[in-house]
Amino acid sequence: MNGVLNETTNKIHKYESGQSDFQTSCGATSHVAHEHLRLVPVEQAIDGADADRCGRCFDEGGGY
Repeated sequence: MNGVLNETTNKIHKYESGQSDFQTSCGATSHVAHEHLRLVPVEQAIDGADADRCGRCFDEGGGY
């Protein structure tokens, strides 16, 4: 599953597939400049970047 990594907050969000740009399930990245967002596999972001999961997008996440 792909996610949108906010490199400023180091938070991974669920990517809303079929949508344009970096749309996420929670909408928290709608105000973030695209240069701070990256589309990556969720597990890669959790393991490699030590990113936190968004609490709105993932049950086991914390905050948004």
